[in-house]
Amino acid sequence: MASVPGVLLEARLLATVSRLAGPVRGSGVVLISVFGAWSVNSPLGWSLLAFVALTSLADFRVPRIALPVAFVRVVVLSVLLGGAEQWTLTVLTTTLITWQWQWPLRATVPLSAVLIALQVAVAGPGVLVRAVLEPVLARVAYELLRRSSRRVDSLRSQAASQQRAAAVALERGRQEREFLALLHDTAAATFLMAAHDGDPSAVAVQARRDLVALAERDNAQGTVDLAAALTVVARDSAVTVQVRAEPAPVPAAVALAFVRAVGELLTNVARHSGTAAASLTVARAGRGVVVAVEDDGCGFVLASVPEHRRGLRGSVLERLRTAGGSVSIDSAPSRGTTARLVWPADD
Repeated sequence: MASVPGVLLEARLLATVSRLAGPVRGSGVVLISVFGAWSVNSPLGWSLLAFVALTSLADFRVPRIALPVAFVRVVVLSVLLGGAEQWTLTVLTTTLITWQWQWPLRATVPLSAVLIALQVAVAGPGVLVRAVLEPVLARVAYELLRRSSRRVDSLRSQAASQQRAAAVALERGRQEREFLALLHDTAAATFLMAAHDGDPSAVAVQARRDLVALAERDNAQGTVDLAAALTVVARDSAVTVQVRAEPAPVPAAVALAFVRAVGELLTNVARHSGTAAASLTVARAGRGVVVAVEDDGCGFVLASVPEHRRGLRGSVLERLRTAGGSVSIDSAPSRGTTARLVWPADD
């Protein structure tokens, strides 16, 4: 069966079975009646054949009245032929079997019970086993078919979800690679300019260009993984950084603020802490992210940092506040420093 996008296999399969049930029933009862009329070979038999052929038109052409027409057809055959004829019993079982494929149990069960009771009344209890067993087996087969198609639908849905997730992951990875390449061309170049004592005004101009470029990318492309971006910063740092990071998608402009803040913090570790090692942790917190930079160096008193030292205040504190985040620094002489960067800012 050809696949139709957006339509479940169960619905298509059951619709097909229901659509075929009427023609199968009509064809079946006509063929059975041909042999029955031939075996009876009487005016009554040929008249009943004509009656069956006429009523079978409803099975082919008018499905909405096929149920009552089939019911009346079996009643007429049972009453006029009596219990001596296999003709009636075969038409009865064919009717009851195809009913299971076309209509719900609330409609078929009471009508089937009436027809079976009538057949037992005119033909005796010997017909009961066949009259009951064959429709029951037909209903069981129908339900098994229904459950199997539903299972196939479930597996197809799971496969489609996995494909969508893989496509999203692939696209996100592509965007992150583009962002890291852009980061290398912007922020890394600015860091290098500043590290070589570049002209402050030129560094400021370059930094503004970086921010505009990354912010424009954010508007066009969505989010990037902060963990990947900060891992690059840690790798390029002058100190050895132990990184523990989990994926944390944030807007590119926010990622740039974190990149520059963490870069400044690691630069301070290299210049002032007296240690050659630090740790970097990136963790998701609800809809936001928490980044921690720690070292076990000499530490300092935050209040004693001179106002003209803009690295900590400008590159870290103010930049995170501008991006909607917050920074807390815990440090004291001889017990190292821990900087905690949060986005969005804690309420």
